[in-house]
Amino acid sequence: MNLLLLSNSTTDAGYLAHAQSAIADWAGDRRRAVFLPFAGVTRDWDDYTALVQGALADTGVEVTGLHRVDDPVRSVRDAQLILVGGGNTFHLLHHCRRLGLLEAVRAAVRAGTPYLGWSAGSNLACPTICTTNDMPIVDPGGFDALGLLGFQINPHYTNAVPAGVRGETRNQRIAEFMHVKPQLPVLGLPEGNWLQVAGEQGVLHGPHTSWWFRAGQEPQALPAGPLPYPLA
Repeated sequence: MNLLLLSNSTTDAGYLAHAQSAIADWAGDRRRAVFLPFAGVTRDWDDYTALVQGALADTGVEVTGLHRVDDPVRSVRDAQLILVGGGNTFHLLHHCRRLGLLEAVRAAVRAGTPYLGWSAGSNLACPTICTTNDMPIVDPGGFDALGLLGFQINPHYTNAVPAGVRGETRNQRIAEFMHVKPQLPVLGLPEGNWLQVAGEQGVLHGPHTSWWFRAGQEPQALPAGPLPYPLA
């Protein structure tokens, strides 16, 4: 598999600007990309597609919004690249399931079609979407997702707590998840970081320390470099 899973898209430098070089390398000489804009809720899907088209213009990637094609499943099968944007993960999964896209995307990626996801799009690559930070604004018909990885990702990871806030920390929320699903580790991916997967090797990139959570163990700090755990 060829995966590029970003924690976030928006930076002070511009949309997807922090990962431009990584995206260009990930795409290689492939140009025809389908974009799944379904995590967008308050953002119109045409506007979302145009935003991604503009952000990737310098890479040469040609982006087609999957909401505008007659046969989304066939378009996924024929695509050279698959892009899945951020927004609300429940909304994304709901529409992927409604359109019958989960199996099509899973099969295409396992057959070698490169997959780029950010935020909700990174959540979708996991066994479930249960480590998203989003509100369940729609019923997705189940939480199981693409299962391209054998662990979960928590995008936008931070354990910071604003002064005066008494709610659970992110680490406590992740601990709750692992109490229920102890077989699934969680990768906490701070903003600005991403996970790149080439074949059976995962590599962490970005300026910040990522974190690896396993049931019954203290969180482990992970610097940029090869992921010291299997992908499956």
